Amino acid sequence: VQLQASGGGLVQAGGSLRLSCAVSGRTVSTRLSTTAMGWFRQAPGKERNFVAAISWSGGSTVSADSVKGRFTISRDNAKNTVYLQMNSLKPEDTAVYYCAAGPRVAVQTPNEYVYWGQGTLVTVSS
Repeated sequence: VQLQASGGGLVQAGGSLRLSCAVSGRTVSTRLSTTAMGWFRQAPGKERNFVAAISWSGGSTVSADSVKGRFTISRDNAKNTVYLQMNSLKPEDTAVYYCAAGPRVAVQTPNEYVYWGQGTLVTVSS
């Protein structure tokens, strides 16, 4: 199973980016198609923090307080892809963003996630 995150880049404060996470591999046998997925981020010198998560159906989402109202997580199961739409970006959103999969429900705890992508860098300039 592989998670490929993309869409990062350099953007000015107030701008927008959309991250994508494409899932490939043994999605059926590993039940990945029925698991929740999440996004986490890690700024330089800091620990990895939860950003947002979404249930398998997309009917349930949870977000960190720091991104509520600005970031939206969604998924397209037909494409095995999860998205993170980021609006009104701030310099403090600068980090490497990781997608992850594994838990049965959308949770914030990193240890609940089994599969991780390689990360995509988001840099927000002031």
